[in-house]
Amino acid sequence: MSQIAERSLHTRAARSVEALRSSFTDNLFYLTGRSFQKATTADFYTALAYTVRDRMLERFILTGENYKHNTARTVCYFSAEFLLGPHLGNNILNLGLRDNLDEALRGMGLDLETLLQQEQEPGLGNGGLGRLAACYLDSLATLEIPAIGYGIRYEFGLFDQVIKDGWQVEVTDAWLRDGNPWELPKRQRRYPVKLGGHTESWRDEQDRLRVRWVSDSTVYGVAYDTPILGYGVSNVNLLRLWKSEAHDSFDFQAFNLGDYYGAVEEMVAAENLTKVLYPNDDPEAGKELRLKQQYFFVSCSLQDMVRLTLRDLGSVSRFAEKFVAQLNDTHPAIAIPELMRLLVDEHALPWEAAWDITRQSFAYTNHTLLPEALETWPLELFRRILPRHLEIIEEINRRFLDEVRLRFFDDEARVARMSLISAGPEPRVRMAHLAAVGSFAINGVATLHTELLKSTVLCDFHALWPDKISNKTNGVTPRRFIALANPPLARLIEDTLDGDWLRNLESLRQLEPYADDAGFRARWREVKLSAKQALAASMAQATGIAVDPASLFDIQAKRFHEYKRQHLKVLHIISLYCRLKSVADLDIVPRTFIFGGKAAPGYQMAKLIIKLIHCVAEVVNRDPQVNQKMKVVFIPDFNVKNAQPIYPAADLSEQISTAGKEASGTGNMKFSMNGALTIGTLDGANVEIREAVGEENFFLFGLTAAQVQERLRDGYQPGRMIEGDPELRHALELIEAGFFSHGDPQLFAPLTRKLRGEDPYLVCADYRAYLDCQDTVDTCYRDIEQWTRMSVLNVARIGRFSSDRAIREYAEDIWRVQPVPVRG
Repeated sequence: MSQIAERSLHTRAARSVEALRSSFTDNLFYLTGRSFQKATTADFYTALAYTVRDRMLERFILTGENYKHNTARTVCYFSAEFLLGPHLGNNILNLGLRDNLDEALRGMGLDLETLLQQEQEPGLGNGGLGRLAACYLDSLATLEIPAIGYGIRYEFGLFDQVIKDGWQVEVTDAWLRDGNPWELPKRQRRYPVKLGGHTESWRDEQDRLRVRWVSDSTVYGVAYDTPILGYGVSNVNLLRLWKSEAHDSFDFQAFNLGDYYGAVEEMVAAENLTKVLYPNDDPEAGKELRLKQQYFFVSCSLQDMVRLTLRDLGSVSRFAEKFVAQLNDTHPAIAIPELMRLLVDEHALPWEAAWDITRQSFAYTNHTLLPEALETWPLELFRRILPRHLEIIEEINRRFLDEVRLRFFDDEARVARMSLISAGPEPRVRMAHLAAVGSFAINGVATLHTELLKSTVLCDFHALWPDKISNKTNGVTPRRFIALANPPLARLIEDTLDGDWLRNLESLRQLEPYADDAGFRARWREVKLSAKQALAASMAQATGIAVDPASLFDIQAKRFHEYKRQHLKVLHIISLYCRLKSVADLDIVPRTFIFGGKAAPGYQMAKLIIKLIHCVAEVVNRDPQVNQKMKVVFIPDFNVKNAQPIYPAADLSEQISTAGKEASGTGNMKFSMNGALTIGTLDGANVEIREAVGEENFFLFGLTAAQVQERLRDGYQPGRMIEGDPELRHALELIEAGFFSHGDPQLFAPLTRKLRGEDPYLVCADYRAYLDCQDTVDTCYRDIEQWTRMSVLNVARIGRFSSDRAIREYAEDIWRVQPVPVRG
């Protein structure tokens, strides 16, 4: 009998129906202080969460002991975002407790689904970046790879999205309002983080030149730990998030002197550091806060890793044996000079030895080709906040550029391009360059993205280090995005296949023959219809708009950005509306157009597109001439929890970004994994999804990345495209005339002016190809048997887009780490 199983016979970790019912009752009484009769639904959720957590903790402790005993090399995933989604359902699934819990709760007159809906979304991420980090933590634990996720415990998440008069309004995401039963505060893990001040040089007793950082202020990072349980294994890894605090929360002397604000001023300033995810960085104060946030969490994390290295291996010089740290984009890139500071200043290692350790410890994932998204910081801001780190970066840069000069003789233009600090009147620190120089490996997140990375953004670095950049296509966890999001589909797959497909998604290939089985296709359609009915009911409750579940559900749900081209989708809707108005009996497949997603608070154009969607929806949905054939719905507050019922309900997945702009995308994978067919460009992971599912099962349109660049180089003129296409011209003219804005011609003028004058994302250039492709979709959907066959094949061939595959590739090719199973 395993250690866990043996102990569980006599502890609160037992798994029988009776044991679960007993634990639930105890937790309800002793943790919420409520009797069963007086308890609220929120109390019942809390009791259930602790009941499930109890059954994780023995595994959690045993995993830590096992990793320590094995002195296993540990992956540290550094990310400013972890968009985890609700924990309860995921942990129930991974523990295999669903059936017993369901029975235990039913016996008490409670419904498990109702309690699952009570959980607050931990809004610790903006979109794909944070959700990818969460998927990777799930896969690391499932694959039994020792790992720690390091990030920030934001008191307030991104924001809750409320729609008022068609406009996005941001509301505070107080996700911690009712507490968080999944986290374990570790107050003994408390590290100082310096900010501001100046540096002083001095010589130690061995006459070595040393540098001391004399800071203006110091905040402290306190650890909050969340266990991350693997599926079907006993391994439980760690997500450690840092909360900022002052050294002293209360100045008693100031209070006694009547300075009541001054008594808590230090505490307020310190706690503001981790108050909110992604403060608006338009004002200077916002930029300063973001830089402080990024430094704060990597400093705490690296101090923690140094402590563990000393504990387990006895010498900081063995840091790279103990840890490999993956930088999830450039947000944590300040970790490179911070580790150098710790090694050189705090532990007195020579520069060369410290640099070798640093470059063996970090790997960097690039997530964007957009110049505005490649993070840079004004030199003066850096000097004011992190004076010692700027000195270290300048020294790294000096040594690196000497290497470039030797490799590329007499090419000062290349030297300037590769410098970690840009030249000019306002020099800036280039964080992507810092990450590239300080890491032993760089990876892109889709084949096309990686090739573009080599040929554009990091071309000079690729020329210097041709073997350093590799591809690791993103993946998503099927546990959350099939098993949790789509239980009917999971049951159908379970009934059909042999083996544990949730741990080996490639085994979905066994579904291929069933695509030709009429009986199986009928069951497949029943699953899809049930998902559409559930989403239709949810949308009616949230928006008041009733839709027909039998219509084609055409869905675009993702972060709002012009390059993702939600406005191209809107132009298609307007053009289809015009066709129906012109030909009343036009034969089209009835469609429900569904949008979801948030715009960054300061991104006015993205917010204007959201407003346009609502205005078009208002016209379409109240027009009796067309609203039996088309409806438009915007689902507010798109997040992990709200997304889970969206992916299973989609017939058509809109992945229509401008080719060459989307690094990978993961929504495309989640939709396809649930049987949606994709309409899309050859952008990001669309390229690989199309190759995997088959060209005949993917609706392709639009310019390629090379053609986009060629158009822009040749002097793209969107006006010519508009004048040459009557439908496009008519759609824009309707918007400009105020048809969708109660006669106000100015409301959407910024959007239409940009499309006519600049159109940087080539909406007008791809418009006709997109409409023609949508006509093909209409034709294909009429043959429902063939459509179902295509849907089945999308799921059968999507296995390689599991995050398990991605993590295996990272582990084998970059991290060089091995699984360490925990026997339990």
